[in-house]
Amino acid sequence: MPYCEGIEVCCFDNRGVGRSSIPPHKSYYSTSIMARDALALMDHLGWKKAHVFGHSMGAMISCKLAAMAPHRMSSLALLNVTGGGMECFPKVDAQMLSLAFRFLRARTPEQRALVDLETHYTKEYLDEEVGSCTRRAILYKEYVKGISSSGMQSNCGFEGQINACWTHKVTTKELDTIRAAGFLVSVIHGRHDIIAQVCHARWLAQRLLPAARMVDLHGAHLVSHERPEEVNNALMDLIKATKYAMAPQEWSSQPENTSETGALISARPVTLTIRTGEAGNAAVAAYNLLAKLQLSFLYVIGLIVMAFEHVRNIVRVTKPVRVVAIQSS
Repeated sequence: MPYCEGIEVCCFDNRGVGRSSIPPHKSYYSTSIMARDALALMDHLGWKKAHVFGHSMGAMISCKLAAMAPHRMSSLALLNVTGGGMECFPKVDAQMLSLAFRFLRARTPEQRALVDLETHYTKEYLDEEVGSCTRRAILYKEYVKGISSSGMQSNCGFEGQINACWTHKVTTKELDTIRAAGFLVSVIHGRHDIIAQVCHARWLAQRLLPAARMVDLHGAHLVSHERPEEVNNALMDLIKATKYAMAPQEWSSQPENTSETGALISARPVTLTIRTGEAGNAAVAAYNLLAKLQLSFLYVIGLIVMAFEHVRNIVRVTKPVRVVAIQSS
């Protein structure tokens, strides 16, 4: 495309997935370790600085990279990001519990593709008619083909990357480093994401003010697939603002704007303040308690299912040995 002319792009597989190496133990996986991987790749390419764009776990890694080497950053774009740890817990409802169970049970590309589609996209997007069939049918074939060609992610890689997300945390000192570095930040998120909830992205954008701008789009976890034009425009706005040395205060003070396609661009994430009486406060406290219990329940169920699968794998690979007594003549 003409507006991308002159921009070099490097997209790579993090350790544990795709064609990159798969270290055998989860201790070899953390967002800090993978940020150093990215720095090593930049050194290999001879790039002194870059516009860094990360999605999901990649966005967590990008945060660590920005705090670790702010002098190597031209700008920072975080797509569908959370702060890691407890924020990695998805929205807890019947749909998510069903998806989590089916994901852990998936053994074939076809089973995995069905789960991934419901996790990555909104139902509205999947049900759209494209020619004589739905987008769901088209994407299903593409997912099965892609998973079949590259293979299912290994258990080591999956557990390692889960560990990286679970142990990820951006400290106040690291946030201060990012804010003080002078580069611009764009936090882009699909408001219907059931994996990385948009409230966590808004909170991160709030903590990165005045350097950050929040771009809230109609879409799910792969909002860049559902809304490619809006995401590309947000990235180009960031690159252009960096090129013309826009001040962070000017970047974050851009007027709030809602596009025809449903993009809400706002420097300051929307904050709701609710006044309640004693009964209202009790209701809010009860709601918060139930939310925490839901998270604990999901965590325990996940541990039980993963433990069951681990034991079953051990039993499966353990083969009985037949011992035959040999009598000497």
